[in-house]
Amino acid sequence: GYAATTMEAVARHAGMAKKSLYQYAANREELVALVVRGWTDAFLPAMAHDAAAPGEVLPLLKEILQAMAARVLTADAVGLFRLLCTEFPARADLLAVYQRNGIERGTALLAQWLQRQAARGHLVLQDGHDGHELAGLLLAMVIAEPLRQMALGLLAPVPAWDAAPRIDAALRLLGGQSFKVAGASALRGS
Repeated sequence: GYAATTMEAVARHAGMAKKSLYQYAANREELVALVVRGWTDAFLPAMAHDAAAPGEVLPLLKEILQAMAARVLTADAVGLFRLLCTEFPARADLLAVYQRNGIERGTALLAQWLQRQAARGHLVLQDGHDGHELAGLLLAMVIAEPLRQMALGLLAPVPAWDAAPRIDAALRLLGGQSFKVAGASALRGS
């Protein structure tokens, strides 16, 4: 738990001197920020590729979502999420660090990739949307819901759980291939 995760315990687990650990992080909050930011940094190689044609957008988006799931749905990531769902001293500070370095950064990185594809003419973002809402919805389907189920013990973390079928289902929904509403052409009030 949080109380046992002292800087000394982390240094001992990492096989380094506590003084060396303090060169990277001054406290547990900074240490969590570094860990979570490292997870989102792992998405960058997949997001470096842009589609050369519209037909490449969904396959590239699938690769990005697979890279994200491979990093943030692991046992250690689920463990941190479970910890953040409990009450402990400094919880508010750690939640802010997790939100900023994980959720907000991951969503922003995906939104930026979507914006680049739109700027290249390979993706149309409707009604002046900037891709942020789309990124958030995709991550809710592909990451947030499985993470919730993993935290509850209903799903095993990656690699035991294969994210590919869920990613495929989300992309079919995005591509308008999952369902059609008979006789309806638009949402009312939109």
